[in-house]
Amino acid sequence: MELTRGVFVHHHGGKNTVTGSCHELNIEGNSILIDCGLFQGGDAKPKSLDIDFSLAAVRALVLTHAHIDHIGRLPWLFAVGFREPIYCTHATAHLVPLMLEDGLALQLGLTKSQRAHIVQLISRKLKPVGYNEWVPVKNAKQHYFTHIRFQPAGHILGSAYVEVKLPNKEIVVFSGDLGPSNTPLLPDPKPPKRADYLFLESTYGDKRHESVESRSKRLLEIIQRSLSDGGAIIIPAFSVGRTQELLFDIETLLSQHQLSERLPIVVDSPLAAKVTNAYRRYRKLWSREAKAKVLDGQRPLSFDQCIVVKSHREHARLVNRLAATGEPAIVIAASGMCQGGRIVDYLKVLLPDERTDVVFCGYQAGGTLGWDIQAGRSSVVIDGDSVDVKASVHSMSGYSAHADKNDLLAFALRCSAHLKQVHLMHGESKSKQHLAYDLYQIKGAKIEL
Repeated sequence: MELTRGVFVHHHGGKNTVTGSCHELNIEGNSILIDCGLFQGGDAKPKSLDIDFSLAAVRALVLTHAHIDHIGRLPWLFAVGFREPIYCTHATAHLVPLMLEDGLALQLGLTKSQRAHIVQLISRKLKPVGYNEWVPVKNAKQHYFTHIRFQPAGHILGSAYVEVKLPNKEIVVFSGDLGPSNTPLLPDPKPPKRADYLFLESTYGDKRHESVESRSKRLLEIIQRSLSDGGAIIIPAFSVGRTQELLFDIETLLSQHQLSERLPIVVDSPLAAKVTNAYRRYRKLWSREAKAKVLDGQRPLSFDQCIVVKSHREHARLVNRLAATGEPAIVIAASGMCQGGRIVDYLKVLLPDERTDVVFCGYQAGGTLGWDIQAGRSSVVIDGDSVDVKASVHSMSGYSAHADKNDLLAFALRCSAHLKQVHLMHGESKSKQHLAYDLYQIKGAKIEL
């Protein structure tokens, strides 16, 4: 697809799907890749891990953030010979090795030393840069052919949208994943001052999220019922972003409502624990509200009732205990779509218990266990066994790390002065069509699905 003379975009994933993001911007014969993510759920087809496009023109990889559907194919990219620099923010550079090591263990079952070798190879190519800093990218002859700049996207720690400067001074913007507005932990994304060509995610282009106040009220009601009647609250959550937002809200509820100290808040994910440490390390990226809580003496991501489960022995003991006693507890565990990870063990034994609450607070791709449970099926298959679903199942869109329809429209409209083209990606057909209809109000801009 040609944007302007000598500038082309090729999509290698994430154009018509929510996972597998990978886009190539070719500028007069030299390319940059934006993300190289894993296909998940129903998007994962045979050979979907393969790098089936030429790298001959690629001079750099640019990462918008560290979610696995944006970085998960990096090992396969390196397996076919990629050795160019990888540009990302400082926080993303911290998270990428953690995410890749965990992903390699789940996907390929590699040994610790094998994972370490691959992760170190990739890590050596990471080039962390600050926000709002133009970075030159060189071609094969070591001449600059473009400049890139990261701006905060508000999606997860270190997330960014990318501005790319063309030779004619026009700007191409790739949104990556944009965060919603008015969340308490991270600041809202601010639209660029100029965008001539906007490649915009559309995950929730047809939906509006519930408010932060509404999500907190609903979570409080579930917690109070659990304390009254027993039963665990099971929350499948992505280790990066969702877990930390949940911990932030839960700590606020505990302190505001003096909830019983007998309610343990369990983080049963070694990766989530490491990522939460990274969030504390990069506290300068938090919102003003979150920073103010720390100044007031609160510990929103490391409060007393929060328990981190480290070993598999501890994990198995807790699963058996909750199944036997029905005592109240909040368990946050990965994976967010219930495709493997420790969350599966909890679901297998607790879904048949009508006292159990399962809270979905993130996107569930078609074909995943999470999607089956969220869809209201009376039974699901786990590890080859049929498991009855008698638990109460809740979906809370207010915890989504993605911008909703209104947020996406506002982002596009605020940078519409120079807009010539808006290309919708990272979304299913329905969400893109709804968003495209509303975007037609941007005069003079061509909307592409």
